[in-house]
Amino acid sequence: MSQATYGSAKAPAVPARGAFVSLEGIDGSGKSTQAALLARLMEGVGLEVVSLREPGGTQVSEKVRSILLDPANDMMADECELLLYEASRAQLVRQVIVPALARGAVVLCDRYYDSTYAYQHGGRGLDEGLVRRCNELGSCGLSPDLTLLLDIDPALGFERATRGGVDRMEEAGLAFQRRTRDAYLRLATEEPARVRVIDARGSQREVLGRLVGELVALLPALSGGPERPPPQGRRVAWPPRAGTRCSRPSPPRWRGWASSPACARSSPPPSPRGG
Repeated sequence: MSQATYGSAKAPAVPARGAFVSLEGIDGSGKSTQAALLARLMEGVGLEVVSLREPGGTQVSEKVRSILLDPANDMMADECELLLYEASRAQLVRQVIVPALARGAVVLCDRYYDSTYAYQHGGRGLDEGLVRRCNELGSCGLSPDLTLLLDIDPALGFERATRGGVDRMEEAGLAFQRRTRDAYLRLATEEPARVRVIDARGSQREVLGRLVGELVALLPALSGGPERPPPQGRRVAWPPRAGTRCSRPSPPRWRGWASSPACARSSPPPSPRGG
């Protein structure tokens, strides 16, 4: 396994037989619900799926999560918040994501470094270059193959997310969510080949169909297509080179997801926080 260096950290070059998919979106966009539905669908067609959330996913990372979301920590400095997210991510990448990809699994992650860009740069207003550099370190140089951005009006998302109370991030309010969404959409404009914007309006089934439509090029098993050839290796694609624009490939036609036994099972109840 070759290595690349980012600052003082060595980044793993994964022999990428698996696939790395991240789900992104503002609070209340439905990410967590759709992540559960996607995982069930992928498992139903025979894929090994490792479902993760950020922050979290390891014993260390879950402890960091509890610190980050605790409303009692309302005096936390923005820089402290940023570094805690990156610390949680680094542990998750090294302990779980890299081994899963190396054995050929599909890693489905509810949030990854795009959340840090959107929330800590867009929402909090931290310097963009600083956040990007920290993301390099926290991700250990590992970038998703595909990022699905669930887009929803911030007012609707905020209403959904706060029905059952608020955590420390949601206490930042609606204006914070609007700034975060704007940052997400800028990322999608900068990296259209990786970041796909998904309309999060409609029923769970309708949104799931849109997600699957974007996924079949990466995971042909979802449409009964041929297996994709394994990539030669995965290296960091963060930050994108200035001026780089990629054409967005048209996904192949897909079929049968709605009649899949996995999809035919009852949908999980919506998360009380909206995902």
